[in-house]
Amino acid sequence: MSYQDFETEGRRLAILRILSRRNEYTTNEYSLNDELVGAYAHNVSRDRLHGDLAWLQEQGLVIVQQPRAGWIVTLTVRGGDAAAGRAT
Repeated sequence: MSYQDFETEGRRLAILRILSRRNEYTTNEYSLNDELVGAYAHNVSRDRLHGDLAWLQEQGLVIVQQPRAGWIVTLTVRGGDAAAGRAT
């Protein structure tokens, strides 16, 4: 596994863990990105964040809604299991 793959997997796991601590397991992309930077030191572009969220959605770990201003992200049950280490 390359370092870039390791970093990507860590960032995606951090996203799931952030969502698992939120009320109703939901947040917006701006708040999510702020916590990724502040708590996990993952300073990424919005484009990369959107790519990670799209991948997580394809895996059935999150649900992404795209209203006009910003994305809304919700953790699924499967995503919660992955965040807690009960699923891969």
